[in-house]
Amino acid sequence: MTGAYAALESRFKRLGLVNEAVAMLNWDTAAMMPEGAAGARAEQLAELKVIAHELLADPRLADLLDGAASDGLDDWQLANLNEMRRLWLHATAVPADLVAAYSRACSECEMAWRKARPANDFASIRPLLQRVLDLTREVAAAKASKLGVSPYEALLDQFEPGGRITEIDQLFDHLAARLPALIEGALTVQAEQPAPRRPAGPFPVESQRHAARRLMDRLGFEFDHGRLDQSLHPFCGGTPDDVRITTRYDEADFARALMGVLHETGHALYERGLPAAWRRQPVGEARGMSIHESQSLLVEMQVCRSREFIEFAAPILRVCFDGNGPEWSADNLYRLGTRVARSLIRVDADEVTYPAHVILRYRLERALIADELELVDLPEAWSEGMERLLAVTPPDDRQGCLQDIHWYDGAWGYFPTYTLGAMTAAQLFDAAKRAVPGIPAAIAHGDFAPLLAWLRANVHGLGSRFSAREILVRATGKPLDAAVFEHHLRARYLAA
Repeated sequence: MTGAYAALESRFKRLGLVNEAVAMLNWDTAAMMPEGAAGARAEQLAELKVIAHELLADPRLADLLDGAASDGLDDWQLANLNEMRRLWLHATAVPADLVAAYSRACSECEMAWRKARPANDFASIRPLLQRVLDLTREVAAAKASKLGVSPYEALLDQFEPGGRITEIDQLFDHLAARLPALIEGALTVQAEQPAPRRPAGPFPVESQRHAARRLMDRLGFEFDHGRLDQSLHPFCGGTPDDVRITTRYDEADFARALMGVLHETGHALYERGLPAAWRRQPVGEARGMSIHESQSLLVEMQVCRSREFIEFAAPILRVCFDGNGPEWSADNLYRLGTRVARSLIRVDADEVTYPAHVILRYRLERALIADELELVDLPEAWSEGMERLLAVTPPDDRQGCLQDIHWYDGAWGYFPTYTLGAMTAAQLFDAAKRAVPGIPAAIAHGDFAPLLAWLRANVHGLGSRFSAREILVRATGKPLDAAVFEHHLRARYLAA
């Protein structure tokens, strides 16, 4: 190995440290920062992002990338070099002044969204969102030219490397065609059974936090390497060695925060399981967001809404909330946890209706990026899409196009990874149970080590050495197959 590859690793380690600082500031912005610091924080983040951009766009990097290609690299180093080149292509496509302007616009819009959403005031934030959208289109066009893909695919590649519209459309169209019958069938089966009884609140925030921490600990979350905090929108951030989870609490419904925490715990376990030997190197990072979302949804949906998990968790919940009576039985809690309903809010949706929320957002953001839909028409388009896909209509924008943070803080091209992740989760969990048949019984006893060990070996520990498709094929024997997800939904929700 000559000096070119070593020099690249050194540069990317520095880039990794800058990105870690950005991640921690983003967490602080959402969870701890006083409102009056927003302007200063926007400047800090913009400057750090410019530094990161300059590290990647340094003209000398091109020679180092070419020089390292002839070094005697092993498989991990070659994969690292490929990831370095992909990141370099993204960075060199966008000038530094556009990076800074985009960062500032997203920070300003995201802070305004915090007020606009509870106030149901889309009109006030629309000019700021328009600025973000205009800059997003500029970034997308620049990257599309460099990468040789469509503008939307250039945005998608930031979250799902190699993702293509044709593949997503095929998967989503297949699912969208079957969702109405799946939803109606689940509702029919549900109606034929006695309605579950909802435990009566209020559920104090401290009790909810205690229950969440107990279950996080049993799942394998390491509190000496992470925290649980509160924010307006639940997320998992930080770094692999300092993972930060947030949730939002509702004293009338403990399940909303708890399931949010379990979802983010799946993300956190993935981050902690990434290969430590490749920290702050591209190959040591998560392999795109469909894999990342698969880990959160595998925990939240596949595992934590299973009968086995509820059998284990029910006694813990009864103790944490001083619960007694039939509404706290494992069977009742399971039926509550798998309740299907046509709802307005994505983050609260059940796993049968959830894909419809994602498909709607995917189609809308594609139209917005392509300038086929104007922002002023977004609320109406949103309402029409919800009626078409879920047969519900939002009464206001707070429960419509204001509900998600993604577009307001610049995460365009992210939404499809949620349902790609749900499909991947079903396929991975199915493969894990076939490889280790004792996993369901272990979960029923609160032992998640067999499942976590399988995930560490087949997903987490691989980092970005392989593509998402290769990881899935290696772990399950085939590429992403929507039929596996459909089979899971039928088995859980349509079986009498």
